[in-house]
This record gives sequence, structure tokens and C-alpha cells, in this order.
Amino acid sequence: MSLQSAVLSSPIPVGNFLEVQDTYRLHYHEIGQANADRPSLLFLHGSGPGASGYSNFHLNYRYFAEQGYHVLVPDYLGYGLSDKPDDIEYTSTLHVEVLREFLQKKNVTRVVLVGNSLGGSIAFQFGLTYPEQVAKLVVMGPGGVEAPELWAGQMSGLRCMGAFIQGRKTDKGSFRELLHHIVASPEMITDELIDTRLPVWLEQPMAVFSTMKVEVFAERLAELKMPVLCLWGQKDNFLPVRHALVVAGLVGNARVIISTGSGHWFMLEEPDYFNQEVLSFLG
Repeated sequence: MSLQSAVLSSPIPVGNFLEVQDTYRLHYHEIGQANADRPSLLFLHGSGPGASGYSNFHLNYRYFAEQGYHVLVPDYLGYGLSDKPDDIEYTSTLHVEVLREFLQKKNVTRVVLVGNSLGGSIAFQFGLTYPEQVAKLVVMGPGGVEAPELWAGQMSGLRCMGAFIQGRKTDKGSFRELLHHIVASPEMITDELIDTRLPVWLEQPMAVFSTMKVEVFAERLAELKMPVLCLWGQKDNFLPVRHALVVAGLVGNARVIISTGSGHWFMLEEPDYFNQEVLSFLG
């Protein structure tokens, strides 16, 4: 397939590619260049079927570039337009180490991590592992706050996603039903949004989900010394909103926002509110 054909057939805009671990191609979008005067912003998407950096943050990342920030929006291995090997384990530790290599190759020495769901847990883990590189953290409905056996069975969104993945469902109707669990207002799940994610899901090997392992941080969150902004939708069906209070209780320098207008996709459901609050926090 020619490059032009690949671009025309891609479910999301094609950005750039960078080799990681001497083997795999990591896809990413980038605006601007690393700047010694300001940390770069690294946007970290969630783990849902068909997820990508673009589909999670297309209403956000350009805004911050317009404010003068260097912006990076990668797709993890197994997601978006990045390589999707079926013979590796897709742990949060893998993603942290790949992102560390990615930042080194992009000459980024200081970074603000902006992570949703799985991206939030990756942000926490990166901040705990490489604190000297992280200026601030922004997390939206992050994983890793508490052991899953204490809460996962109560979350309707997780149950729906588990059945969807195990059934390897491929039709638009089932995909739409799954995405309805993610948001507070189902009408925001448009055909256009589905079309950015469903083709990616059809290419993802089961290993992306069957080998997924996210670290649980619990009391270790108290070790985070950088400022943390935690945003949570009160109607989140995937990760319990009470975890926002756990973050507030453990992180020494935390600001917590809970909105009744959002579910699990705070940054897409209330993009203007999200963008303004994050910009204020960065200031």
C-alpha cells in the first residue's frame, strides 16, 4: 500500500513514527519543539478498544499548542497506528519504559503528563519511577489507585467492556453500546467518533487486553512530590469517583475537581472546562 493510500484509509490523522526498543514503530502527533523554558506536555490515552492519542485528546492538544506548549500525543504499542505485536505483554511497566525512551529520543527533559484512565495510572507510575523528569501530573479518572478486587465488580462500564472484548464483537451497534457506558451523555457518541476507534479495535490482538497489567499504587501515591491535578466525572462507570478523594488524601500537593457533567472522558465531555482548568494549573 502506498503512503498516500495509507493516509487516506487511516481512521485517524497520520502523524509521525519513531522506532522504540530497536523493533517497533510508535506513532505520535507533535506540535512545537522541546523548550528549556517550559516543560513539554505528554498526553496519555486510555485502554478502551480502539483507543488512540488522537481519539482521546483531539479536542484538547491543539489548544495547548496554541498557548505555546510543546505537545506530544503518542499511541502506545498495541493502540492507534503504533505496531501491535501479539507476542509481548502489555503491562503498564512496558508503556512507561517505551515512553521514557520516546521522550529521550525527542530530547524532552522536563514533562507534564496528562493521562486518562490507563494513561492516568501510567502517569502515576512514571512520576514515581522518574520523578526528576516530571514537573506536574494531570490525571482524569486514573487507574491504579486501589486494588481492583475492591471495586471493579461494581462498575457497569468494566463489565460491558469485558463482555465486548471476550466476545470479540465487531459490529457498530455493540461498539456504540460500549461507548455509551463511557460518557454521561450518550448523544456525544457519534458515527464519526466510532469511525476513529472501531477500525483500530479490529486490528488489535487479544494480547493487548489479555496481558494488560496495571500497577496498584495505593499508599505509594504519598511519595509523589510534584503538583497533581486530578479530574473525575461523577458519572464515571469505569473507575469509582470516590478514588478522587483517595488521591486527595494521599498526594501532598493535589488539586481535585469532580464534575457532575462528565463520565469517564472528562476531557472530551467538557473540553473547554478541562482545557481552562489544566491551563490554570500549568500556569
